Amino acid sequence: MMKRYAVIPARYESSRFPGKPLALLNGKPVLRHVYERVLSSELFDEVIIATDDLRISAVAQDFGATVVLTSEDLPSGTDRIAAVAEVLEPDSLILNVQGDEPLINKAALQTLLSAFDDPDVKMASLMTLITDIEELKNPNIVKVVTDAQGDAMYFSRSLIPFDRDHEALPEYYRHIGVYGFKHSALMQFVKFPLGVYEQIEKLEQLRALENGLKIRMCKTDYQGFGVDTPQDLEKLSHLIL
Repeated sequence: MMKRYAVIPARYESSRFPGKPLALLNGKPVLRHVYERVLSSELFDEVIIATDDLRISAVAQDFGATVVLTSEDLPSGTDRIAAVAEVLEPDSLILNVQGDEPLINKAALQTLLSAFDDPDVKMASLMTLITDIEELKNPNIVKVVTDAQGDAMYFSRSLIPFDRDHEALPEYYRHIGVYGFKHSALMQFVKFPLGVYEQIEKLEQLRALENGLKIRMCKTDYQGFGVDTPQDLEKLSHLIL
């Protein structure tokens, strides 16, 4: 059986919320909530925090996490994951769990891992049904459409699909930014050139599609709640124990 690793990228700098991983949520750093939830799922052989910041490293080690320090020059969280993966077993599954998702749960993680029961799947992610019409209009909510096999056809900040005649009554899905990779696919992904549509939409996952790497999308009830602003902490404080 392939080894399973969960890697949590965490960076201190953020235009909207500097120091976000260390911000306290009900008395614990946001990053600790994520780490403990992933660890308690008991789905992984190892859970690793990847950071380029000594402040984050010190706090994470203090609460018992395994930490890998990565270069400050890496352009994205996925590159940070790949830097960690270089020393992991090549025949393995690696989940990229964002360090600002303190509500992540076992069911969502298990759903994502189950995608790899299909041997053809090299990369996978999550999507959830959109039920709030305001989310359809919100460019910060990324939408995804899939083909008959459940692989992503496109991700967009715009409304997709567009129901021209208002007769189809399509279901709309929001992308949840938790990813799973086979080790080889992850190392391939970070070598791809930047995609044209990736740069237009500012969506890194489009790089995979533009270079022919399929992404299997898994439906989940998990809604996700990333921490983007200090105000989000107040909202989350009522949802998390």
